[in-house]
Amino acid sequence: MAHKINGSDTFSSLPSQVDLEFLEALLEPEDANYPWNPGDEESEAYFQELEQQFGMEDLLDEELMRRSQDFYGHLDTLWTSITPTPDHNHNLQQAVVLNLQEKLRTNFSACVPQILLNTIASKAAEIFAARQLISEQLVECVQTVLPTWGTEDLIVLARPFAYAMRSSESQNAASALSNLQNSEWTALSEVEKAKVSLAIASYAFTELNKSQPEL
Repeated sequence: MAHKINGSDTFSSLPSQVDLEFLEALLEPEDANYPWNPGDEESEAYFQELEQQFGMEDLLDEELMRRSQDFYGHLDTLWTSITPTPDHNHNLQQAVVLNLQEKLRTNFSACVPQILLNTIASKAAEIFAARQLISEQLVECVQTVLPTWGTEDLIVLARPFAYAMRSSESQNAASALSNLQNSEWTALSEVEKAKVSLAIASYAFTELNKSQPEL
């Protein structure tokens, strides 16, 4: 019994595999490369090499930062070139106004003052995209050239033109514009002038609607 116990003690005193691997790691030759004594000449060379490695890493970081800034700067340039700027939008709006003014002058300048046509064109282009009833848009468009007319009275006159625009009919506008034949603008009554102005406004909105897919 005592022999078995002694044998067991002897066996347990032998180093385990884990102990052997730990001892081997401690005795590994590469371990001697670490400069435990900073005063040694080899230690100075070791630390210089480390500083060079860190310096290269710093250069790589700076290069990466510079290239990242260049990349994002290039993206900003591309984005600016394809994104409409305020100046671009202004120029586009101005082109729409000029084009509409030209159309109104071509069709109505023989009987209607040019300044009235230009004013209606500018106002129509300005409020074209507004969320309003058609009759309200027509009234707002002509109020600048008919300052003595009240809004309610113009609404009444605008309803037939608004209905015609919704149903894609042009009879009302054509009927009102027929009054211009062989007539001077100054010879028209105030009601006739209001109807003609509303007819021209409805024509302007119709032209804007036609050109909308091209914008």
